Amino acid sequence: MRFDLTMKNQFIPFLLVSLFVFISYTNAQTEMNDKQYQKATFGSGCFWCSEAIFTRVNGVIDAVPGYAGGTEKNPTYELICTGTTRYAEVTQVTFDPSVVSYLTLLKIFWETHDPTTLNRQGADTGPQYRSAIFYHNNEQKVIAENLKHDLEQAKIWDNPIVTEISSLTNYYQAEDYHLDFYERNSSNSYCNFVITPKIEKFENVFKEQLKK
Repeated sequence: MRFDLTMKNQFIPFLLVSLFVFISYTNAQTEMNDKQYQKATFGSGCFWCSEAIFTRVNGVIDAVPGYAGGTEKNPTYELICTGTTRYAEVTQVTFDPSVVSYLTLLKIFWETHDPTTLNRQGADTGPQYRSAIFYHNNEQKVIAENLKHDLEQAKIWDNPIVTEISSLTNYYQAEDYHLDFYERNSSNSYCNFVITPKIEKFENVFKEQLKK
């Protein structure tokens, strides 16, 4: 088949435009991939509380309630509440490390719950409410252990810190009805008496870390 010159002259501009679009798209994708978000997973008692706190932190992209540290597959809230599993209620935080550091998130974690009560936070009792840091990599492990050591040396609390520091295993996102629980149920008595005071304390102590 003969390829005439007229077709060729029409085809070249099309190729150039297509090439330009492809390069622009590739550059945009590369720029998006270069902006790497990280994850952190914390257990500090009821995940309704910790989710409400971490969602207010500048640089946090998402904070999702879930379960971590157990062995059963696909655990449910009802199963966790029996206290017979090794699962802890946790909040998994997706954050932008160029805005907020893992160290800052750890400081917020330790400041907004009692890390000295074993398997308990206030009236919430059971291993599911234990103080725990589930690290995602060795760097997070080192930072968490070093800060825990510094806090112990500083004797911030009268009693020893019992916070567990473990590798993240068997994480499951909690049921949908737990998502944004405080925002949807702020008039609930538990929210009023337990969560709201924690949020107020957090906002007072970490004013510079709040989302604008």
